[in-house]
Amino acid sequence: MSILSRRDLLTLAPTPGVRAAETASPPPVAKAAKPMRILFLGGTGFIGPHQVEYAIKRGHEVTLFNRGKSNPKLFPEARKLEGDRNGRLDALKGGTWDAVIDNSGYVPRHVRDSAQLLKDKVGYYLFVSTVGTYQAWYDGSWPAGGVDESSPQAPLPEPGSEEVGKYYGQLKALCEKEVAAAFPNRNSLVRPGLIVGPGDPTDRFTYWPVRIDRGGEVMAPGSPTDPVLYIDARDLAIWCVHLVENRTPGPFNALGPLEPFSMAEMLYGCRAVTSSPVSFTWVDAATVAESKVNPMGLIPWVDPKGPIHGASSFRRDAAFKAGLTFRPFAETARDTLTWFKSLPVERQAKLGAGLTAAKEAEILAAWRARSR
Repeated sequence: MSILSRRDLLTLAPTPGVRAAETASPPPVAKAAKPMRILFLGGTGFIGPHQVEYAIKRGHEVTLFNRGKSNPKLFPEARKLEGDRNGRLDALKGGTWDAVIDNSGYVPRHVRDSAQLLKDKVGYYLFVSTVGTYQAWYDGSWPAGGVDESSPQAPLPEPGSEEVGKYYGQLKALCEKEVAAAFPNRNSLVRPGLIVGPGDPTDRFTYWPVRIDRGGEVMAPGSPTDPVLYIDARDLAIWCVHLVENRTPGPFNALGPLEPFSMAEMLYGCRAVTSSPVSFTWVDAATVAESKVNPMGLIPWVDPKGPIHGASSFRRDAAFKAGLTFRPFAETARDTLTWFKSLPVERQAKLGAGLTAAKEAEILAAWRARSR
């Protein structure tokens, strides 16, 4: 039995969304020394567009394979193949590629079918997985030194199940095994945690820069020193392309920054990109827990004594040794805020996932009552 609803771990996925709006002008991208032919399985959701855009700027020849339903007008310069992971792979049979980046593998059978089809047609396979594969999410066995890439992965409680909403992390673990079996010694298994930045539809991180920009008293959960882990979707995208360019094998926890980063640094970093008058009221973890907000809905904050306390201490040194870089936090906060303000007013009015303005006010009221 999971310590959380298994469905909660689905929020660790690269959730389908819309392509990010243009924010600050990015620096010019250098062309790759050796252009590649890269096949994207998916590529039009949240992280996919960032990956595809960067790959094109690097001078790579890009092919997109998907159902043609999500943002079909994106990237007219790319070759597009229409099909479905569930039995409609014929469009892939005639091509060859140097590498594949798989953003849309959730069911082991689907990943097995595509990987076996492509193993003699593709040189290298990068699979976007999740930190939700680890057993600690389900039984609370968080190691004191943090979860590293060799930590136990969770078995599938119901062998043969394809219920992604119920067994998201366990199914991803089996998908990884299918990739490794078809592409031994020529695969990268990328395990992101909280993915943030322009284009993120989940509001988990987005809530904070937007809420702080709106000003007033802001509830700050826990302690200023509580650690935070995240990854900007654009940094994840750049790194994924570099991994296939360099054929860098291995599983990687895709989180950061490498150095300790706290809730205080995150909140004050958000405040630094807005001129709105704001004050922070720190509310102890016990009061926040009593509010009954799902712990997954409070990420990036993680209760240091709660059921998912280890989610703020994943080991990430392997990823940084393999070339992962992190942009300044202020850039992530600013660009996320700019992007969110570009959305329709109706969407902006729905800000919030686990934490909303109403729930925040409720927690503050409970804290004041408790502090009397």
